[in-house]
Amino acid sequence: MTVEQKKFSRVTRRGVLQAGGAIAASAALPRLAFADDMPAIGTWPAGSAGDSVFIGITVPRTGTYAASGEDELKGMMLAVDHINGGDPLLRKISPKTTKGVLGKEVKYVVADSAAKPNQAVEAQTRFINENKVVLMTGSTSSAVAVALNHFAQREHVLYFTAISGSNDTTGKDCVRYGFRQNFYAQTAAAALGPVLLKVYGKNKKAAYMTPDYTYGHTTQKAMEDFLTANGGWTTVTNQVSPLGAPDFSSYVLNVANSGADVLINVNWGHDAVLSTQQAKQFGVLSKMKLVFPYQIPFLAKELGPDVTEGVYVATDFWWTLEDRFPLAKMFVDSFQAKYGYRPEWGAENAYMSFALWADGVERAGTFYPPAVIKALEAGNHNDSVVGDVYFRAADHQLVRPVVIVRGKAPGDMKNPEDFWEVLDVVPGAPLMQAPDAFGCQLGDYT
Repeated sequence: MTVEQKKFSRVTRRGVLQAGGAIAASAALPRLAFADDMPAIGTWPAGSAGDSVFIGITVPRTGTYAASGEDELKGMMLAVDHINGGDPLLRKISPKTTKGVLGKEVKYVVADSAAKPNQAVEAQTRFINENKVVLMTGSTSSAVAVALNHFAQREHVLYFTAISGSNDTTGKDCVRYGFRQNFYAQTAAAALGPVLLKVYGKNKKAAYMTPDYTYGHTTQKAMEDFLTANGGWTTVTNQVSPLGAPDFSSYVLNVANSGADVLINVNWGHDAVLSTQQAKQFGVLSKMKLVFPYQIPFLAKELGPDVTEGVYVATDFWWTLEDRFPLAKMFVDSFQAKYGYRPEWGAENAYMSFALWADGVERAGTFYPPAVIKALEAGNHNDSVVGDVYFRAADHQLVRPVVIVRGKAPGDMKNPEDFWEVLDVVPGAPLMQAPDAFGCQLGDYT
């Protein structure tokens, strides 16, 4: 830790109480006026002292989650372009943003996390020391998200996840300095579960394939709990594999011999693709239905529509939502014009995260982290590519819908990217657990 960082981190208990009192007593004053009088904290005020600010991005660019990481990065880069240029789409989400955030140009630095927590934390440490980043982002792996959550709280630098499906991210591992925009295990199960019960009926036997870390375990449990409690489903096997497993044949054989009616594949990234390809090779898909409770970007493209036809999945976004939501149309058109393909949900999630961060800073009127956090916690409703959204103050989880899609038959595809039919856009609030149900305790502002 540098001398400057040590200075930033020395905030006394008395100073904390004084800061809280000053915020409460100065509600009628411009936020920037009282924020400028606050003690230095994290990278503030050094990180916003000039005419530009930096965001530190760590996404997997190698390894099993690389394709998703690249898609997220494209969404982030488009968002930065739109923030700095005052794009009409960005201004629909963050009305106070003109060009830049509080008039400052947004820049970014990028590192490959390889979906490894230590690698992500090391890179963000470097970004804090060298670039004085005012925001950190990037996860894809929930293990990375949890690690960066705790790092953000320690360093007092804001962190927005890129993709994280674990309940723990805004549950037992939530922090005051961390926010999540995307859907997660609990909401996926609560949205997709009723569909599976309606289509496949009650008292079915389920086989799970689960990655061995926080995302996999919480998603598998959420699905199992819902289907057991509401439909009498039983779990005949749960095949747990390491992240990045080179071969899934032994797990697939156990599934094939389990007598299951439905295979629920919780694996993600290339692991989901490889495990499903091997399930097809071993004849599993001819004997049981296939479900993905938490869809990966590019799933259908990599597996092919002959595999994903009729498969039910939960997701954050699909590009044909442009027919329902005007902002989705604007986003799809902008992304396609820049990158030459229609965006997957990783890019959408990344774009929305940056836009919501910009809106929080603009409403706070300062980059002072506690003020930005309070602005984000205020329950402000934003328009988005999937309609109205807002952050819950108690756990920093965005209240947003979950999208249920079903794979199209090859003959029904209207273009090479028309893989999924949107069945429902399920409102988010009824899907969510009570804010403290998963053990969230956010911690202090300073």
